[in-house]
Amino acid sequence: MLVNYLKGLRVIATAAAAAAMVAGCASTPLPPDLGCGVPGGLCAPAEPNTSAPRPAPPAEPAPAPRSETRTIPIELYPREDGAQAAAPGARARVALLLPLESNALGKAAESVRAGFMAGHERDGAGIEVQVVPSGDSAEDTLRAYARAAEQNDIVVGPLARSAVAAVASSNVVTKPTVALNHPQIDRPLPAQMLVIGLSLEEEARQVADWAAQEQPGGRVLVLGGSAAWQQRVVGAFTSHWARLGRNNATVDLPVLDGYVDANALADLRKRLEIDRPDLVFAALDANQLRQVRSAIGTSLPTYGVSAANPGRTAGAGWPELDGVRMLDLPWTIQPEHPQVMVYPRPVDADTLDMQRLYALGIDAFRVAREVAQHPGSGFELDGVTGRLSVRMNNGAYAVKRQEAAAVYRDGLGFEAVATRP
Repeated sequence: MLVNYLKGLRVIATAAAAAAMVAGCASTPLPPDLGCGVPGGLCAPAEPNTSAPRPAPPAEPAPAPRSETRTIPIELYPREDGAQAAAPGARARVALLLPLESNALGKAAESVRAGFMAGHERDGAGIEVQVVPSGDSAEDTLRAYARAAEQNDIVVGPLARSAVAAVASSNVVTKPTVALNHPQIDRPLPAQMLVIGLSLEEEARQVADWAAQEQPGGRVLVLGGSAAWQQRVVGAFTSHWARLGRNNATVDLPVLDGYVDANALADLRKRLEIDRPDLVFAALDANQLRQVRSAIGTSLPTYGVSAANPGRTAGAGWPELDGVRMLDLPWTIQPEHPQVMVYPRPVDADTLDMQRLYALGIDAFRVAREVAQHPGSGFELDGVTGRLSVRMNNGAYAVKRQEAAAVYRDGLGFEAVATRP
């Protein structure tokens, strides 16, 4: 049985002040430990540049935290090659480790949990799920992870970037682990850990490929701001653009309370009159990009990341964004896609960020299910967060996500397009 097969494989959130997000409408702040404090901000650095936090020595196991368990006692599907087929009634045990007891991260964790359970509700045959809540401290998260790994075949989580870094650096990964964020560590991930977190930096690199394909030989002007997420996105784009053999110029625009400095916009307009580029890459949110295009016009081909998506309701009637190209999740820009429509929409996800976290939860379940059915193997998944390609590289997992391409049309919002970078 799969459970027996998996037995041979042996698998912290630091609360931070929430960063305000400006997306042209009211938005719930996303804690920086989930990324960069911006829409879609579950982002990893362009290159690992910090050491992992030093975890405290494992303490004596504390009493098990409250947990939620759901079981559907139906046999698992057999492997495609016919080997290791599960016997009738066999179940794979999956732990979902989330900071549900954290004041800073609790709402985000609940969105992921709701999405994960929506995936389980639809495709949970033979999968037993144990929801394991944790708090903010490293010790609490590591103890919860150790218990989850001991009692289950697969662990999904943690969610916070620092928590993933602590687990990845603590030599406790003895079971297949589906991490929900990109850790900032300067060492390889444990062989049994695969990371499916969302990344603005990876979006920027894919946008660079897309822009280079559509604008061969074109000169790009890169626009950013002083926010940490903007600097990281600019760095990811320009580094990849250089690897493609292309040059760029960069302008940082001063932003205060969501508004781009008027003098900076006037200087930018004069610059373009003297030396006009062929295209623009904007590491800006939707409201900032709207201001820039109001000042310089909409004729230049313009590319961005998912932070530029204001949502269909908030961004309706914004002709300044017409023609802007960006990447985002199928969940947010392809609601009528067959792979998206089969899952219920969350009733209390009031921002695009919470929608994206809910979608991440759905795909986290689907990835865990694939790992359970095909242990030690790669697979492809047409997910609600994008096309996921999981490969085995020298016995370790490597994950790539291809997000959906979209163009803002006629003041109505972003619509998916067939062209993919």
